[in-house]
Amino acid sequence: MEMHQSELEARFRTAQDALPPHVRVARAASMFAWARDLIGREIVAQRGPLSAERLKWETAMRMYGSDAVSRKLIQQMLDDVSS
Repeated sequence: MEMHQSELEARFRTAQDALPPHVRVARAASMFAWARDLIGREIVAQRGPLSAERLKWETAMRMYGSDAVSRKLIQQMLDDVSS
């Protein structure tokens, strides 16, 4: 199956490819921080207030918990953190 980009998508890709690497990395880091903060807000909305440390590890669990090794390490950190 062949996928065709719309003209807008092609222009966007061209503009992205023209950016200097440090700008692309900064944008990616910004998007990652946005996603992490969104997940943190969802956790607080579901569970109520948590300590900053607990929220950090609960967020990490949501982001990386599908990997068995990561899940085990994060769970160990959660076990050591108070609510």
